[in-house]
Amino acid sequence: MKVAIYSRGLDPEQEVQLLTLLEELTRHHIKACLHKSLVGPHSAVNMLPASYSVFSKHEDLDSSIDCIISLGGDGTMLDSALLVRDKRIPIMGINFGRLGFLASISKDELTLAVEALANGRYVTEKRILLHLDASIPLFGDAPFALNEFAIHKRDFSPMIKIHTYLNGEFLNSYWADGLIVSTPTGSTGYNMSCGGPIVFPESACFVITPIAPHNLNLRPIVIPDNNIISFEVEGRAEEFICTMDARREIVEKDIQLAVKKEEFEVLLIVLSENSFLSTLREKLTWGFDKRNK
Repeated sequence: MKVAIYSRGLDPEQEVQLLTLLEELTRHHIKACLHKSLVGPHSAVNMLPASYSVFSKHEDLDSSIDCIISLGGDGTMLDSALLVRDKRIPIMGINFGRLGFLASISKDELTLAVEALANGRYVTEKRILLHLDASIPLFGDAPFALNEFAIHKRDFSPMIKIHTYLNGEFLNSYWADGLIVSTPTGSTGYNMSCGGPIVFPESACFVITPIAPHNLNLRPIVIPDNNIISFEVEGRAEEFICTMDARREIVEKDIQLAVKKEEFEVLLIVLSENSFLSTLREKLTWGFDKRNK
């Protein structure tokens, strides 16, 4: 068995946990391939006697990789999805960040996670992605998002008007700071912060949520994921911002945009103890009343 390990970079305390992870992998005879951010002249990895292969980009990951382990928060998980793309390599997220909806495995569960990986005691969840089609090339060779696609006004410019269509039929015009189209996976992210509903990961839907709308009767709407959602943007400013997860592009307002379900899915590894409901209860403190403590 062989796994890839990705992180945006670790502080000294987290490097100790990386060493623990590598020792556990070695104990279970699992080979490791480390991202270049984890290997360097001052890296704690050099303290170990074993040697590890190194990768730097998505082309370096091939069919020999059985899993990619993401060390960080949800942003690191989104990076891992960009590395995996359509290769169907499952992603295991170890939460070194704060909230951690995607990276749902605690760093204190490292040993348990490796044992589950080695013994096949885990499940994989399929997560749909959004694909962007535009009249000009945007987001390079990765015009897809695991969490959300968003249109947003620039900086301190006035609000924009976003005409929105479903399969070519007019839906609504949103006078707002912007608009979010979220996957079920992204429903607990930017969408939730803007008042959108939380959607179960297996739901076959997208959520359209306005950002600071100027109409009191505008509410988020849930639509089937077989819709193509297209946009026309008006505004006093000549440009606006498009985002796909943590990436952004500055776009002129006459550019044509449409999003739809991506042709491939991403696989996330979940331990049997970490259900979506348990994650919601833990991260959002549902069912806990501090007044009774």
